[in-house]
Amino acid sequence: MLAQPLGKWYLSIKSYRSTLGQTPGAHIASERNMYALTMDENVFILLEDPAAPTRADVLAAAAPGQEVAWLLNHPSHYRNTFLTLKPPGALEQLLEQIKARWVSVRSTSTNIGQRSFVGGGQQLTIEGHIFAIGTDWLVRIGNVVLAGGQVKGMLLEAEYLPLPVLHSAVADGTSELLSNLLISILPNIRDAKTAAVTISDAQWEDVLWDREEDTKLTNTEDKQEQNNDPYAWDNSDVTDWKRGDWVGVDRDKRSAFLIVGALRSEGLL
Repeated sequence: MLAQPLGKWYLSIKSYRSTLGQTPGAHIASERNMYALTMDENVFILLEDPAAPTRADVLAAAAPGQEVAWLLNHPSHYRNTFLTLKPPGALEQLLEQIKARWVSVRSTSTNIGQRSFVGGGQQLTIEGHIFAIGTDWLVRIGNVVLAGGQVKGMLLEAEYLPLPVLHSAVADGTSELLSNLLISILPNIRDAKTAAVTISDAQWEDVLWDREEDTKLTNTEDKQEQNNDPYAWDNSDVTDWKRGDWVGVDRDKRSAFLIVGALRSEGLL
């Protein structure tokens, strides 16, 4: 079956670090990292505070049955915060307006102290194409290009359309079916390094947490109404699309998070 080209695939990624430690009198355990990936009209931003606990750590410390209430009181933020902004360029404008103490990691500026925010050019781009294979597969293939034009490798992303989410029988729900399939069909090129990137449901929930959603859970968990009609159909287990499925903007969010993780693991961000 031949692949049908659907268009170009283009992403740009920038990375920043905070400079809060340069503030007089500030006691910062570690600086924070920020990664911004632009995909079409959305910018997906991953904020990482190494000194903050993960959402899973907070849940583990809660008493049984008190997890939701515990989340609302502890802490003010978690290690990872994932945001979506639009249009492209809004992040730089926001940082400039609020004089945020962030600096581009690859910035060549040597006079950081005179400005709160120091921007920079595109640090890394992914340039390639999107293909459809039949009606079940979307495949995105692109070169990873540094700011100077050097190609550092190739990124391949496969999307299996019939399934919005894929689980396995392992404890954390991680499925390596697609990644193992892709690795098996890639040509064995001498001296080439192939790395597959997957993420467990637990990791994804930690990234996609929503404090407003936690509040809703608190307000509704004791308000479940039972229908006593013996002829009523119990549809409580029927769910439609939910946050985190591989569809819509959540598909793009998951893709952005995995791509940032892959580039970080290779030392490119």
